Amino acid sequence: MLSKLLRRSRLPATSLALAIMLSGCASLPSSGPTAGKVRAAANDPRGLGFQIVNLDATAFRQLAGATGPTTEGRFAPLAQDARVDRIAPGDELQINLYEVGVTLFGSPSGLGETAAGAGPAVESGAATARRFGPLTVASDGTIRLPYAGRLQVAGSTAYDVQRMIEQAFAGKSQNPQALVTIVSSPANSVYLFGDVARPGRQQLTAAREHILDTLAVSGGARIASDDTTVRLTRAGQTVAMRLGDIRPSSSDDLLLQPGDRVELVKEPRSYSVFGASQRVSQVPFEAPSVSLAEALARVGGPNDAQADPSAVFLFRYDAAAVAAGKPIIYRLDLMRPESYLIAQAFPMRDKDLIYIANAASGPVTKFVSIINQLFAPVLTAVVVSDQIRN
Repeated sequence: MLSKLLRRSRLPATSLALAIMLSGCASLPSSGPTAGKVRAAANDPRGLGFQIVNLDATAFRQLAGATGPTTEGRFAPLAQDARVDRIAPGDELQINLYEVGVTLFGSPSGLGETAAGAGPAVESGAATARRFGPLTVASDGTIRLPYAGRLQVAGSTAYDVQRMIEQAFAGKSQNPQALVTIVSSPANSVYLFGDVARPGRQQLTAAREHILDTLAVSGGARIASDDTTVRLTRAGQTVAMRLGDIRPSSSDDLLLQPGDRVELVKEPRSYSVFGASQRVSQVPFEAPSVSLAEALARVGGPNDAQADPSAVFLFRYDAAAVAAGKPIIYRLDLMRPESYLIAQAFPMRDKDLIYIANAASGPVTKFVSIINQLFAPVLTAVVVSDQIRN
């Protein structure tokens, strides 16, 4: 019939040659390999030598009894004990000196002279209080007080400095008593930056703040915790883990130390879909967890016109498996009813790749479509011509 139409339409010989060339279906465009080609690649000794694991009933039972991957314990090796009450250069101290009777810096009546650098005297019964500060600890770790000279305070606690001041004024004042308060201590602080609501320096206290405590005080992360990575730098070592994986009072919720740097980084989790799907795309999780069934539904599932629903592959990069020479590719057969239960229980991971294989009949279908596009105008012309002659 086709040859008759060609003779009647006087179709050029070049068109016949084109039709013959199109018979090479393997050269037609395709969105990816078929299931057979994936299996062949798995057995190719020159390739990666990956293993295909079928997500069947056996796999479902294993998934039901298995625990999911965890990053717990990444911060735990950095745990150390450190003091947060040691004075260091750059700290600011508030010093109150209390005297009774005949005082060095003023009389109980408040009429005595004010020493240089001292605040006004305040009477409280027979005692007089004199305030100094805030005083900044010099780079050499000292402070200077009138009649006491320079005191080496770096490395000491506030209580140590109190005793130091009282000993310095012994014999110069009647029963001097000192009260030292650390107003500001950059050396005993941590630094928060990145995607945190209120970045900056946060001073540690004797209550000993954990990572989550400090983030809570700073307003927390600007985006969802599951899409936020915490990078902790301590003593030149940097370790990162998802904020959502840090549980309160866990080994990863470390006690912060002076000088720690905590950076919050926006790193949304996502997966990619290729092959014979309704659309090829990169899809964000936008939820604490996403199953394989949900991942397929978000992209419209396999394409009815070109997909092989029995060959849905999940490529998961695992550095340890690759190093061991045993990369794993999971295969889901959507033609089996139990596969939908398995897909509901199979959790997606960040940067997973779903590939929906093309049907083996895809090239033939495309070839027939091209033939129809080539000769449909010819057939229409012949029919119209016959109608005109008749």
